[in-house]
Amino acid sequence: MLQIGDGLACFSAVFLLVLLGTRSAVCSSVFTAALYVFLLMFRYPQRWGHDAPENTLAAIQEASKNGATGVELDLEFTADGVPVLMHDETVDRTTNGSGPVGKLRFVELRKLDASVKHRLRDKFPGQKVPTLLEAVEECIKHQLTIFFDVKTVSVSYRDLATAALRVMYKKHPVLYNTSIVCSFEPKVIYKMRQADPEVVTALTHRPWSLSRLGDGTARFESPWKHHWLQALDVLLDWAHHHLLWNLCGVSAFLLQKSFISPDYVHYWSQRGVSVVGWTINTAVEKQYYQDLLKISYITDSLREDCDPHY
Repeated sequence: MLQIGDGLACFSAVFLLVLLGTRSAVCSSVFTAALYVFLLMFRYPQRWGHDAPENTLAAIQEASKNGATGVELDLEFTADGVPVLMHDETVDRTTNGSGPVGKLRFVELRKLDASVKHRLRDKFPGQKVPTLLEAVEECIKHQLTIFFDVKTVSVSYRDLATAALRVMYKKHPVLYNTSIVCSFEPKVIYKMRQADPEVVTALTHRPWSLSRLGDGTARFESPWKHHWLQALDVLLDWAHHHLLWNLCGVSAFLLQKSFISPDYVHYWSQRGVSVVGWTINTAVEKQYYQDLLKISYITDSLREDCDPHY
């Protein structure tokens, strides 16, 4: 996976090489920025699951009980290639186990308790990490729309994810009308659409995500690093809104809540693209989305206000 610090050094080297060859700062900047857009492989995590242990069958059941129309499923793979639900690359945060998901065989993962660290562990004891198939069939049972969150860890992961999802769509054709494959990485969406053009897809985006953290603070103290990433942020945002959405053939745009307005919703509606906001965790925000924006949103809880996530 390309990290921000490593990528900065690589693209800076590309910039200098092109500058030496062309002796044009403008050409070097445009070339490097364009290359960056198509090689970008960043992932910005989101954590759901306030009302029940996240990414468990109990969470799906509780979401349906509380009136949700859909759920997000975070896809990971075990060492023996079994697709399972897990947000993080490791099991440490949500289970009583330790280590990367990809280093554990399914039989080992199945022994872990996925509710032990949740605030409502006494209400939902002994939850297991479900397989993708178990989760999909539970969602179908409750008639819930599924947001498949495909990460951008590596090329091999993307290949596994595409193959696993194709199996799900063949086994349960109802998913063509009840699910969306979404990712921060345009390559993931493009690959999924190539594999099956009938799958509904969405790009996930947070403006200024390269130069700033979710709360607005700068990622780097170095001014030149910060300004360089700001320039790339501008290019990436332009590409999302004018190029990548059409190239990838998306039907929806999942955007961080701070950047959504009536004009923004109107911009995408003119292009036949729906807007979904994340993460809407207070009653005031939910009322704004329901009554004024009239669009769908992703939340950690339908029962009460909870901590904001960016």
